[in-house]
Amino acid sequence: MQETLSNYIDGQWQPSTASETAPIHNPATAEVIARVPMSPGAEVDRAARAAQAAFEEWRRVPAVDRVQFLFKLKHLLEEHMDAIARCITNECGKTYDESAGEMRRAIENVETACGIPTLMQGWNNEDIARGIDEHMFRQPIGPVAIIAPFNFPGMIPFWFLPYALATGCCAIVKPSDKCPVAQQHIFRLIEGIGLPPGVIQLVNGGKETVDAILDHPAIRAVSMVGSTPTARYIYRRAAENGKRAQCQGGAKNPVVVMPDADYDSAVRILSDSAYGCAGQRCLALSVAITVGEARDVFRERFAEATAARVVGYGLDKGVQTGPVISAESKARLEKAIEEATAEGASILVDGRGKKVPGYENGYFLHPTLLDNVPHNGRTATTELFGPVFSLMHADTLEDAIAMVNDRTYGNMASIFTSSGAAARKFRAEVAAGNIGVNIGVAAPMAFFPFSGWRASFFGDLHGQGKHAVEFFTETKVVVERWPKEWSRKF
Repeated sequence: MQETLSNYIDGQWQPSTASETAPIHNPATAEVIARVPMSPGAEVDRAARAAQAAFEEWRRVPAVDRVQFLFKLKHLLEEHMDAIARCITNECGKTYDESAGEMRRAIENVETACGIPTLMQGWNNEDIARGIDEHMFRQPIGPVAIIAPFNFPGMIPFWFLPYALATGCCAIVKPSDKCPVAQQHIFRLIEGIGLPPGVIQLVNGGKETVDAILDHPAIRAVSMVGSTPTARYIYRRAAENGKRAQCQGGAKNPVVVMPDADYDSAVRILSDSAYGCAGQRCLALSVAITVGEARDVFRERFAEATAARVVGYGLDKGVQTGPVISAESKARLEKAIEEATAEGASILVDGRGKKVPGYENGYFLHPTLLDNVPHNGRTATTELFGPVFSLMHADTLEDAIAMVNDRTYGNMASIFTSSGAAARKFRAEVAAGNIGVNIGVAAPMAFFPFSGWRASFFGDLHGQGKHAVEFFTETKVVVERWPKEWSRKF
């Protein structure tokens, strides 16, 4: 019998009272590895009340003391990285190296948040008028919630969590109901660093759990990553309830390949971007726009690289691409490939109908390459979120930039070129928040914001770095005057 995961509320592990649980599958084998409870709103209420009670004391703990807990957490995450990475691979499907890589990014955010005594500083001016001084302080906003996606179950909560704790907020984490096991492991480690009860909590669940978070009056802010429809829904409902929200949505990330690109480097880097993590990341490049004579050369070489990808179970050595997250996702992608051909695209490399020896029941879709994808068709404008890559063509860089900007999404865009002028024009004119120049995955370091634009992000302040510090704090301005005659009275 598979384990049913527990919630961590007010400093204690507690079985959920949920009447419904959902299976967690290993996508490589289709085996059920655990069950996740669909926690009811009452459990969110208990966690929120515990967070509110803990906040009154936690906010007064000096920042230099709060970060000591993060130093301990950093050490534990490093010490247990192998076990966490294996856990991520087994519930999410990505390769071991990809799982370990996401945990390194998680640790980078913990490290950055340890600088909160400096990052949280305000400012002041003496004598804004004669005898009057003005100060601006940052104070924690209160209890907050983090709603995490399935594709980076270890990393993405840490875009927000360390900054919330460091600034003096109390946090509730709601993992994806598809990949909640890694957070169970991480919270076992967090339990050992000695945080006061209620400062950090874990509540598993689905939509009812999320809605309870969005509606609870004690929860002041919500951070989430997911699809654009989900991000829009959460942003709207959070705003209606007077909460701050930072909601990272979907993407359809393009890359422009210029005729002067280093093709060997571009093909290697772009195949990793397109097919790494089985294409299930919001920074995966999903369409290449070749310019001029780059068309034939890049197409041929990229097709070879696509067909050569090693697909399999992520813990096996040499595997480059793992399975997609579910049987439903695999079926949806196979249908999308059919729709692409109906729109007029041709299939250069077809990943459908292939089995991985020893893992015949797994949710594997081999890397697939589509050519001549219509610019305004459904395939070119819909986030597929899988190992399916599209090729389009433009005659000039100006035409390519126009194609890039003719989209609702704006998460990332890249260019491969040897021309500084072309790169400068691209980065200046493209409407996307993360730009790569000869980079396949333009993932910002922890001390930079994760800057999605347009339908890829709803909110004002992004995750990570100074944006996260600003999101989890409120500014308080103090204007004060102390006349000398008042002082003589005491």
